[in-house]
Amino acid sequence: MSQPNVPNITLQVSINRDDVINLLLASIAMEEISLAHIINAEGEKIQYAIETMPGPEATLDQLLDVNDSVQDMLAMVIKRELLLENKLKQAIDFITGSN
Repeated sequence: MSQPNVPNITLQVSINRDDVINLLLASIAMEEISLAHIINAEGEKIQYAIETMPGPEATLDQLLDVNDSVQDMLAMVIKRELLLENKLKQAIDFITGSN
């Protein structure tokens, strides 16, 4: 087997303090938007389940299964929100120069 041939690439990335701050805040905002989309999708999942369950009405077990699924996803969203809150606090500390 031959060894991979990696070209000699020298990248010179130059960003200043303001660029770092903007990138940090933009990354937090983009993650928040992603979480909002997930929350919306979970709401749509509940609506879809209620409207399309077989028979005249959804059974209690079917609705509870959907509810459990949504609860699990929202628990993950909450955990991610806590991490984002910490990331934002650290970014604010960096911006204000405290700590």
